[in-house]
Amino acid sequence: MNTPTEFSSTLDAARIFFVSSSTLPDGSTQIEWLGSLIIWLLIAMSMISIGLIAAALISHRRKIIMPAATADAFLRASSTGSTNEARSVVAADGSDFARMAKAAIDTLPLGRSGAVDAAEQTAEECAARRFRSIESLNVLAQISPMIGLFGTVYGMIVAFQTVSASGGQADPALLAGGIGTALVTTFWGLIVAIPALLAYAMVRNWIDALMAEALEITLRGTAQAASHTSERGSHS
Repeated sequence: MNTPTEFSSTLDAARIFFVSSSTLPDGSTQIEWLGSLIIWLLIAMSMISIGLIAAALISHRRKIIMPAATADAFLRASSTGSTNEARSVVAADGSDFARMAKAAIDTLPLGRSGAVDAAEQTAEECAARRFRSIESLNVLAQISPMIGLFGTVYGMIVAFQTVSASGGQADPALLAGGIGTALVTTFWGLIVAIPALLAYAMVRNWIDALMAEALEITLRGTAQAASHTSERGSHS
């Protein structure tokens, strides 16, 4: 069992991650309000980052971008050459794949090349919209290390002011406050940036892969429908 002294030491060790403080020459402790503000700003940003990561994972699931059931139904309908059936399949779905397929089928009477262009343009628009929705994660990942670096610079300034005030003979204990602020703000900056940047890259690649798959299936189904249409035209 921990003694009260050990518990107090543990609390003091944990406290440096949340509150910036410095030791005065008389042994008393004062809170560094700017350093503490930077720490709490970064902690708040870490909470925001968790929320954005969760929202990104929920908003960009496969069934929202490229549902397999809708894709299979679209391919079955287009393989029979029934554009009306293919259109009804995607009209009942709100996924990005459905938007691409509907744009292609609606433009197919104007020619296969026009349908391909419409599908590709819709895919680009859907991808751009989804990339914009996760850009806040990228911004957070880029800004948080800069805020952490600001705290690092501030902590070093505090440490050097302590050295200057003591005539160059500062006790290491007096320097600990400024150096601690420098290290802790760097720590929190990286805690925010690393998961945010990792999630941004993974979700962006996931979106890109699903969009490519959706476009490929759309073009395949459009080609099937176009071939049946041309066959009916030649027979007639």
